[in-house]
Amino acid sequence: MPMSWAYSTSRQRGEESLRAVHRALDMGVTLLDTADMYGPFTNELLVGRVLKERRSDAFVSTKVGLLVGEQHIVANGRPGYVRRACDASLRRLQTDVIDLYQLHRADPEVPVEETWGAMAELVRAGKVRALGLCAVGARGGRRSGARLYDGTIRQLERVQQVFPVGAVQAELSVWSPEALRSLLPWCAARGVGFLAAMPLGNGFLTGTLTPGQGFEPDDLRARHPRFTAEMMAANQPIVAGLRRVAARHGEDVTPGQVALAWVLAQGSHVVPVPGAKRERWVVENAGAADLRLTHEDLAELGRLPAARGSWD
Repeated sequence: MPMSWAYSTSRQRGEESLRAVHRALDMGVTLLDTADMYGPFTNELLVGRVLKERRSDAFVSTKVGLLVGEQHIVANGRPGYVRRACDASLRRLQTDVIDLYQLHRADPEVPVEETWGAMAELVRAGKVRALGLCAVGARGGRRSGARLYDGTIRQLERVQQVFPVGAVQAELSVWSPEALRSLLPWCAARGVGFLAAMPLGNGFLTGTLTPGQGFEPDDLRARHPRFTAEMMAANQPIVAGLRRVAARHGEDVTPGQVALAWVLAQGSHVVPVPGAKRERWVVENAGAADLRLTHEDLAELGRLPAARGSWD
């Protein structure tokens, strides 16, 4: 996503991003996760340029269900739209099959079973291999202490009756561990894969962001409650904890690698999905797969203070 959408567009470079994707595949990273709304469409086009040459090296995941307007994003889960969107994604991705097709958001105007049924038809047609659902977690749930993913689990129970869920994608990181409470156990109990979105906390957990540095107006962090100058400063103890753990594993280990290793430690069915625009970040992220956190490490990370946002 950062290659084409929502993060510092002035720093987005198509050719640099292409090199980053190729480097990831060279290093054995196979999952390429995109969406038709990223750009919109431009991220799928970029990934398609890589797939044209290296389709057999990649597991391709994209998403459907959100339309981007000038000032708003709306859900569209109508079966006819889902079928057209899939064909369009296949063209942009330059492939004849999508390995994992995810419902980005359920349309409140369309029963989710109807949307999921249309997606299941795409599997039967050979255009898609498996289906996934992106979790919905309202920020209001964090303020009230409500179970963040109850609504998603209800959706999962409904669509599971129509066609098997292959994977669930939801935010999971050291500073956003809410999925551990109910959503991750739901997946584990049913053999459903879990794609951990934003495992680096939108970049904060890498330790490379400075409180008060500011973000471009179109960068989602410019409006994020955890990325005000005050909250970035308040959350520095989380980065400090990651640095302490990294130091125990060697001078070349980074806080970001520790954050990714923590996600990997949550289960064999958990796959972190970090975004990266540059080769150097791809190499660093991939290195986290070789980092094995000890029980002491995990215990220390588990004691880190909860992240704060301006809603707190």
